[in-house]
Amino acid sequence: MSAALLGSSLLGLAGARPVAIGGVVQSAAVGTQALPGGEMLPVWTLPRLGVTVRNDPVDVRLLLGTRELRYAPATGWRAVGFTLSAKLPAPQLTGGSLFVPLAALNALGLQLLADTPALLDFAAPASVPAVTLPPSPDLAQTPAPGGAPGMTPAPVPAPSPLPQPQPQPTFTVNLDTVRVSRTLHRTVEVQRVVLELSGAAAASVARRQNGLTVTLSGVSVTPGTQTLESGDTLSLTQSPQGAVVGLTTGGGRSEIFTLNNPERVVIDTTTYLDGAVPPPVDPDALPDGVTYRQLGGLHLLSFDPARYQPRVVSAPTGQASGVADLVKRVGGVAGVNGGYFDPGTHLPVDLVATGGLMTAPSLEKRATLGFTAQGDTLFGYPRPRYVLSGAGFSVTVNSVRAKADPTLLTAFVGDGRTRVGADRLTTLLVAPGAAAVGSALSGVVTPPAGTLAFTFDPARFPQLPRTAGAPLSATLNWRADGGWDAATDALSAGPLLVQGGRVALDPAREGFNTAASIWRPTRQVAFGTLAGQPTIAFLEHGSPEAFAAALAKAGVRDAVRLDSGSSATAFVTGGYANLGGYLNTVWSRPVPNAIVLVPRADASPAARR
Repeated sequence: MSAALLGSSLLGLAGARPVAIGGVVQSAAVGTQALPGGEMLPVWTLPRLGVTVRNDPVDVRLLLGTRELRYAPATGWRAVGFTLSAKLPAPQLTGGSLFVPLAALNALGLQLLADTPALLDFAAPASVPAVTLPPSPDLAQTPAPGGAPGMTPAPVPAPSPLPQPQPQPTFTVNLDTVRVSRTLHRTVEVQRVVLELSGAAAASVARRQNGLTVTLSGVSVTPGTQTLESGDTLSLTQSPQGAVVGLTTGGGRSEIFTLNNPERVVIDTTTYLDGAVPPPVDPDALPDGVTYRQLGGLHLLSFDPARYQPRVVSAPTGQASGVADLVKRVGGVAGVNGGYFDPGTHLPVDLVATGGLMTAPSLEKRATLGFTAQGDTLFGYPRPRYVLSGAGFSVTVNSVRAKADPTLLTAFVGDGRTRVGADRLTTLLVAPGAAAVGSALSGVVTPPAGTLAFTFDPARFPQLPRTAGAPLSATLNWRADGGWDAATDALSAGPLLVQGGRVALDPAREGFNTAASIWRPTRQVAFGTLAGQPTIAFLEHGSPEAFAAALAKAGVRDAVRLDSGSSATAFVTGGYANLGGYLNTVWSRPVPNAIVLVPRADASPAARR
């Protein structure tokens, strides 16, 4: 595209446009503005285009190679090293920043890669100027015509001496360029302000209630104020001590650090945009022994088994809680939601066992996670049942439920408020680990919390005792190999995603309908092992097949999918790995149970730190 065509195009566009440099789109603060006189760019952005500047409303200088433009209100634009072919609009001062017309940049010969109604893309310069131009040497000798183009001079009754500027300190370092970038990580905004200096300078920071002030000793700066894309305000002020940079953040948390080669001062401001939504995982603020990995849309939280062990934690029967609440309830550091449940009653639809007690029955067909008292993780397909044993008999319990059935022998772990039993039925109360009946009651009964209650029709189960003190023991038979006899906690969900490092999906074996919504692409969560460490896995979006493939590729050895979709919640102290919110109102759906990582009681003092 020729320079002449560029000039015509630039002057023909009246609206503001974003700016790119070398194909990289810059922040909104670097974009053009539609002002009196046409489309313009702020002078403070021009050094990054390779233009050396003097950013002074009464003495503007723009230098590119051997071509220079100078502007003073009394003389208008003047060209040095070439001849202007047309009159240029006057610069404009707005929002604390000085703007010059794009036509002036075209006159200098600035190269454009793209000039469209939606974007201006300038060629990346070979170098960025590191100095500010001194005052124009010919300003005092240039005769002044009656007025500057585009400006109406105020009438002057008689010549009078101009006020002399006060002497200013001489600084050897200049604040050359200010670069601003802004990124969004879910509901967290991170803004970076980079102050590029021509040399090393000492920086002092004063924090305010709504931001901070940075003083750069011995640094010169062109004063100005601008509103950043985030809504924050950045101001540059010259003081006798140096450059003063003010940043008003409106509630964000700012950190400041320095870089060299070239010399830079960097201000990073983090702002939580929605106080109702918990923040995401902060990889730099994880508890000791916790490792966070992100591989595309797959998030992995792994836990040192010398410090932490998994266990199943449940809300009270028929209730649901947020995963973070379940984690905090037992002093854990992280957690993930458990298995499937009925949203209306909050009752699990498959196996749940905690502390050696089975609180929800097993469907006996789906992949199950088990945990031993020592913290080992088990994977398999157990079919656990309670077994009652006494003098000369052994009976397998049919189901775990509060609702009585005269045809069945049912079990229930008391919670102190749920009623079991019925007329003409007997309920035996047995303390866990006891070898005798604690109580034998008829009718409706409310078992104390933690007590095992077995309800039956004596006519159908005549071998069972019906008096307190009679010999009776209750054991949990896992009916599975592979170490399940040592399990104390368990939770069924499924499907099994990965086994031995390979994809192991078999929906038909576990009774999953792949045409139903349970198999749809959605947020996915799982629990497994990676490099010998218990690991919570979260996939931002995908099918179970995609989830299994991603886990195997990441090196996960074994993993079982948990309740996914709106229930999917992966939490670690201080943040969440999961995206979005349930119905856009809360972070995730409350759940009846979760797998929680708790500090090991037997961890060494060094491991607990």
